[in-house]
Amino acid sequence: MEDAATLRLGIFLGLFALLAAAEALLPRRDRRMGRGRRWATNWGLVLIDTLTLRLVAIAVPLLAVGAALDAAARGWGLFNRIDWPVALEVLLSVLILDFLIWLQHVVTHKVPLLWRLHQVHHADPDFDVTTAIRFHPVEIALSMGLKIGAVYLLGPAALAVILFEILLNGMAMFNHANLALPRWLDRWLRLVVVTPDMHRVHHSVDRDEHDTNYGFSLSIWDRLFGTYRPQPRDGHEGMRIGLDIAQSHPEQLGWSLARPFRKQ
Repeated sequence: MEDAATLRLGIFLGLFALLAAAEALLPRRDRRMGRGRRWATNWGLVLIDTLTLRLVAIAVPLLAVGAALDAAARGWGLFNRIDWPVALEVLLSVLILDFLIWLQHVVTHKVPLLWRLHQVHHADPDFDVTTAIRFHPVEIALSMGLKIGAVYLLGPAALAVILFEILLNGMAMFNHANLALPRWLDRWLRLVVVTPDMHRVHHSVDRDEHDTNYGFSLSIWDRLFGTYRPQPRDGHEGMRIGLDIAQSHPEQLGWSLARPFRKQ
């Protein structure tokens, strides 16, 4: 498990550096504010999220990958009770877990208490690779709890969980990047995966737009369930990013941590 964690961290940092460089060379939009304070806050949230998961691991020692190993040892979960080819099991596990994350994302927009937490992600006034890592620690803990429960019910191989988490983190950074892809490439990619232009619509200040395009990895779920929106009404250069919140300072770490507990 330590080797898997090291591998995931290495891939995460490598992709982050690559995408940060790419969006600096080929930006899709001009920034509203400088990187300095925003990036410090967004990375600060990542560090606090990581510490939060460490604390969760004290109470629930088996996080997602560990839960897969434990479920296999106990024979718990769907895939531990059927003898299917490993490749098919891994493919189905990744698809099901990706759908569950999509569904969780929809719920965070519909349930007021969860939306308070998720607002921290949407409050970012700019849209770039660090937006992908900007989440309130309570939301991160709840999301991990969902993944642990799903793993025990499904019983996927640990390999499938590792691949899913690498895919989820990598795709989230890719589709939050302030990256100008050629239109023909965006058009073909979004038939399968979520592109930056597709997900940027989800970060519009307008509720009818940020209640669309919930996917992090695969675009199929939004198309199947009628939540797909191809473009923002004001265009990608003209659309406003973030949330309309009075006296907001989303670039500040203290504001971001306290936001869910403030009066709306």
